[in-house]
Amino acid sequence: MRNLVLSAIKVSTLEPAYNEQTSDPASSNGPQECIVAAAFDVDRGLIFAASEDAQFGVRIWRTSVDPCEWDAPVLCGFFSSIDPKVLSLRVIGESAQLVLVTRSGDTVTWQLDESGELISDPDIVGSVDSGILSVEWSPDDTLLVMITGDENLILMTSTFDVLSEAPLHTEDFGEDAPINVGWGAKETQFHGSIGRAHLKASPQSPTQIQENPSDGGLPRVSWRGDGAYFVVSSLARQTPQSSKGRVLRVYSNEARLQSTAEMIAGLEPSLSWRPSGNLIASTQKEIRAGPLDTQRTGKHGVVFFERNGLPHGGFNLRDDRNSRIKHLAWSSDSNVLAVLIERVDGDVVQLWTTGNYHWYLKQEISAPLSTRFTSINWHPEVSTRLLLTSPLQIIQQDYTWETCAGAEDTGCVGVIDGQKILLTPFRTQNVPPPMSSHQLLVNTPTDVLSGSLFLSQVPPHISLSQSHDLLAAVWQEGHVMIWALRTRITPGGGAVMNPNLIWSANLPRELYYCRQVLVSSENDDSEHRTISVAILGSDGSGNDRIVNHDFEHVGSSLESISATRSRTISLQQKNGRLIPHEVPGNLAWQAPDGSIFQVHREEESYSQICSFTEHCLSSQRVDAQLFVGLSAGGKIYAAIPNAESALLASNVNSFTVASGFVIFTTTSHDVQFAPLERVVAILTSGQGNGILSPTGDENKTGELASQAWQKRRVERGSKIVTAVPSTMSLVLQMPRGNLETINPRPMVMEVVKNDLDAGLWRKAFMACRKHRIDFSIIVEHNQDAFMAGIPAFVEQVEDVDYINLFLTSVGRSQLPAEVVADVCDSVRQDLEKRDLTKYVNSILTAYVVKSPPDHEAGLALLLHLRGVNPSLVEEAVKYIIFLVDADRLFDTALGMYDFSLVLMVAQHAQKDPREYLPFLRELRALPQYYQHFKIDDHLKRRAKALRSLSLAGPEYFQEALDYLDTYQLYDEALAIWQGTDKYMDVLGIYGAWLFDRHEYHQAATVFVEASDARRAMISYERALQWQELFELCLKEQLDGDEITEIAYRIAVDELFSKKRFSESARVSLDYAKDVRQAINTLAQGNEFSEARRIITLHAKPELIDQVLLPCALDCRTQIGDDIHEMREQLRKQAVRLTELRIKKVEEPVDAFYNVDDPTLHNVDVMTDVSMAPTTFTRYTVAPSATSKASKRSSKTKRKMERKLGSGRKGTVDEEEYILKSVAKLVERCATTQGEIKKLLPHLLQLSQAHREEGVALQIEFDHLQCELRTAIEDIWKKPDESTPVDSWATRMQEKAKEQLVEPLQRVSKPEMSTSEWSLKLLQRKLTS
Repeated sequence: MRNLVLSAIKVSTLEPAYNEQTSDPASSNGPQECIVAAAFDVDRGLIFAASEDAQFGVRIWRTSVDPCEWDAPVLCGFFSSIDPKVLSLRVIGESAQLVLVTRSGDTVTWQLDESGELISDPDIVGSVDSGILSVEWSPDDTLLVMITGDENLILMTSTFDVLSEAPLHTEDFGEDAPINVGWGAKETQFHGSIGRAHLKASPQSPTQIQENPSDGGLPRVSWRGDGAYFVVSSLARQTPQSSKGRVLRVYSNEARLQSTAEMIAGLEPSLSWRPSGNLIASTQKEIRAGPLDTQRTGKHGVVFFERNGLPHGGFNLRDDRNSRIKHLAWSSDSNVLAVLIERVDGDVVQLWTTGNYHWYLKQEISAPLSTRFTSINWHPEVSTRLLLTSPLQIIQQDYTWETCAGAEDTGCVGVIDGQKILLTPFRTQNVPPPMSSHQLLVNTPTDVLSGSLFLSQVPPHISLSQSHDLLAAVWQEGHVMIWALRTRITPGGGAVMNPNLIWSANLPRELYYCRQVLVSSENDDSEHRTISVAILGSDGSGNDRIVNHDFEHVGSSLESISATRSRTISLQQKNGRLIPHEVPGNLAWQAPDGSIFQVHREEESYSQICSFTEHCLSSQRVDAQLFVGLSAGGKIYAAIPNAESALLASNVNSFTVASGFVIFTTTSHDVQFAPLERVVAILTSGQGNGILSPTGDENKTGELASQAWQKRRVERGSKIVTAVPSTMSLVLQMPRGNLETINPRPMVMEVVKNDLDAGLWRKAFMACRKHRIDFSIIVEHNQDAFMAGIPAFVEQVEDVDYINLFLTSVGRSQLPAEVVADVCDSVRQDLEKRDLTKYVNSILTAYVVKSPPDHEAGLALLLHLRGVNPSLVEEAVKYIIFLVDADRLFDTALGMYDFSLVLMVAQHAQKDPREYLPFLRELRALPQYYQHFKIDDHLKRRAKALRSLSLAGPEYFQEALDYLDTYQLYDEALAIWQGTDKYMDVLGIYGAWLFDRHEYHQAATVFVEASDARRAMISYERALQWQELFELCLKEQLDGDEITEIAYRIAVDELFSKKRFSESARVSLDYAKDVRQAINTLAQGNEFSEARRIITLHAKPELIDQVLLPCALDCRTQIGDDIHEMREQLRKQAVRLTELRIKKVEEPVDAFYNVDDPTLHNVDVMTDVSMAPTTFTRYTVAPSATSKASKRSSKTKRKMERKLGSGRKGTVDEEEYILKSVAKLVERCATTQGEIKKLLPHLLQLSQAHREEGVALQIEFDHLQCELRTAIEDIWKKPDESTPVDSWATRMQEKAKEQLVEPLQRVSKPEMSTSEWSLKLLQRKLTS
């Protein structure tokens, strides 16, 4: 539903200028020189044209392709010829040549330089004596097809070497001739009442196809877009068996005939093969058979053929005047078909497009001053650039696709289709194209001065007002019309719209090439309305000119209006665009460089306010400040005054602005929603490097935008038609032409939020219900406002089912439990005040859905209703059973100890009485509290059951003890029996349970509280809390032998075995009174200072020789062994680490690919085919060629994790394991240093032998430290980093380094201890 509109135009006129004669150029009164051919030079951005002149022969002209340069063509070469009839003009980019082919048979070339100058004289590279009837270059300029005067087909290369030459006319069908196997012959088919007589050959002469009198008889050639095939249209030779009609023959690029089409009556010479390759276009004029064989039947159209020559549809031209089709041309993207039509009053070019199997007439270009078009070409790369030539002018026109969308309240979209404007209001109807809700027939305007019809019948541009129901159309010659559409948006019968022409006029003659019209409207008050229409055209020099008409209308109905003010604003640049806007005061014009100018209508002036980074063919003014535009390259920009424009996205194919969003579709097949407020805020603050980036990385910008803005996936190739905020809908058109209407979540949420802010609770609720939006948004949007507006919410929604739906949705939402409870309670309280009978189901829902649910309150409500309104109870019970599981309700009712309620729930839940009646009878027979205990125990409410059992009486206490011990209800039991005589019994059971769980400390505390000293001492002993143990022993006045026994058990058996030497010695000394055992324990723990103190204190010098001296030597020996072990480990690991690093340097590929990535453990790239192992097969799990299941169990994964950290030799993590081992060695060295620091003073003092051992120990450890420090520096030494050379290999290496983390980076360098540990006396002994 897009229109093809003119975006730029360039006219280059030969000098001296055309003297505005309207006579035929071929007449004696017209100009003698005539431009007949033109060609694009894509590489140099130029246009070359060839003109025929009887005096000068063929002259070559050159002009720029830039639409903003309206310079006259420059004469750059000529070629003298007796018969200056030009057939082809082509620029060959590969050889930098300009090639001219004439009818007389000459092929002329000129050499081009980089600037486009002809640097050589014309060179005739070949000549055909019989002349050339037709010529055509292949799309890639590598092959040339010629049809000579003696009807031979010649295929040449770009260097004019002949590849093939053969007669044009042949009786062969071609290589693709169909094979007839005799099935389905006409003679064997059923023919109805007509019988088979018509199948017999007529004895008279064969049927003749009448020759078209307007056919010049010349052949035509056209290539397919890929250059693999070409087609030739030529007149067949008349024979007694066949008539002289036109035949299509398809050849390969080797000039081999592929197929021949059937002869069709009225087929004309026009020929063009669609670049995409699926259709061959030609034209057909149907004629009558008989005496008046030259008269038309009224059908003149375009017909299509397939490559095999079979017809494939077509369409009729909408022309009731006598005309002849001169030429057909497809655009390079195969989307637009140009038809050059010759009429008596002047030539026109029609541009046709297709969608949904319908052909639309989008543009009709009339020749200037009713002259003739001499050639037509499309740009080979810019698909919408059309090149036309008239006798004295080169006309270049650029087109763009535009969607004509109107006011948001109607959602109307207009599509141009010839003299009809197809209108569809998408707010009320979704009519798929090519159909429409209304077809507005536009009568061809009349020239007031001449009184004749304008040559162009199709308006090149239409516009719908963005704020009111108005439509404007403009014609190329300067005629404009405005309609009031009067669209019906309310339901009911009748026409969906009733357009009324309210104003039409012819514009001044000084305005040429009218290409854009914009209509806007603004309500001054309830009765007064200002309507403004702006028309963009060009003046004689090509500069843009805006003609603006303002209307003042009073009243509600628009029947007719008259212009009150007309102004003309002349601009100093060419080929700009008016920016669509809502109100007349926002009229703006965009220059070709992207600059945006505010047009001041009153002063007839303009001033720049902001600019886009580049020219945006599609743009929109959102308000007085914000502009949004989409460039031809798919980049969408936003701009505001006094700030640089910002890039929103770089892969956009359509956009619109609605519901507070910039909505755009991307080539990634999604639609994104950029909030206007956020866009304006970022532009205003100048923070363009965040979401919006005017100069930053486009890829990064697009990535940030996709993460920041909401988006939705759409069908591939979808484009926006219009957005209708009132219906929360977005209309998309698919590439094949069909429409799809979606309701995007952002648009729906915007309407819902506006309704919530306005207090329209029911409207917001219904929108959420229709579009499946969680009703919690009603609460989340403004919780305080909702809580205050609950009465209004209930009053507006009113319906019980709707309220139940709302409460259920809120209960299941992600809202905090407190919020859900508050909402449910508030709604329930309001409903209870209104009508308990009506809203009983909603009240029950409020009880049930909140978190946690209050089932008991709901059942209590049923009890209340049973007494007030028994008729409602049955339905209410059924409803609550529908909401909650029946068994759960049964248990809840049972937990309320109300057997009548239990029976009511059980009956309505259709439970089997045999299941619950015996149980209820058994409960009824029990005492009250014991009955409650049984019920709570049945419902597994253990704490409550224990409390009920405690109230049942002292005879149930033992059962209570067993119950609490069974279910470990010790905390509850202590709270229940605290302060009673049963408290000690509970403590005893609790302490025993803790003791059995090996929680000895807690058990001892409980036994002490229970005054059970014996079990408390056992618990303290098991907990190794010897201070509390001996305190309790002394308090209980145990005898000395028993205390000594306990002391030996604690000191020797427990503390000593756990290397708690100081504590063991203290117990032995204080409670066992065994000094020797204490000294031995301290010596074993390297606590010689404390041992010597005790020996001195207790006057036991003999223990020095007996205990200390041997133990000191043993401790020194143990430390020496540890030092030796550490040195051996360090040396081995340092050597192995050196080997690994040498191997990594020598074999970098293996080192790189031998990385074991845990994320690849479940990847199995092996197939069932046996093959030799490669570098990449190291990733495979299975060692054989047969693939096995790659899923790992948790046990296998844990095993793999242990294997990864094992550091087994040859594995990829061996280096990391060694580094970690060295780091642990440093920690072990620090621990050993502390032990040596405590031992050395005593080795110095005990004896000479001990002193020598101390010296040796200090030397050994000093050597270990030196070796370890040196090894650490060598291992963690950073390699020298030279400045890398910027190359592909360097960049790949850096990328590999990012992915591969070195072990040195994973294991931090350990720090050696710097504390003083050695003795200087031993150092002096060493030096001495």
